[in-house]
Amino acid sequence: MSKQTPCVFCNISPEEKILENEIAYARHDKYPVNPGHTLIIPVRHIESYFLATDGEKQALWQMVEEAKMMLDNQFQPDGYNIGINVGEPSGQTVMHLHIHLIPRYKGDVANPRGGVRGVIPSRQNYT
Repeated sequence: MSKQTPCVFCNISPEEKILENEIAYARHDKYPVNPGHTLIIPVRHIESYFLATDGEKQALWQMVEEAKMMLDNQFQPDGYNIGINVGEPSGQTVMHLHIHLIPRYKGDVANPRGGVRGVIPSRQNYT
């Protein structure tokens, strides 16, 4: 992150936060994959999951659980994908750690088999 480019996750408005504690917050993704797509983000600017402290990781996963309960009530999804992109080669575009919690619905894709393996489409089907 350059000094001229402010981090979009360090500078969000309080009304964008749907859950928060001292260590992390959750917000809806501005470009959702599915209804309810939520991001869980540490307050401290950390580029990679692997740079987070054990306490931050624990708080992030607790917030994933809280967000899942909220989404269950609001959207009643049939399943979830949870993902973290680390580094540009993985697809990370905002260099501030964030966890994607993506509700999944029966029929949202023709064949969901392989789930997160779909990040490399030619390797999604392993049968």
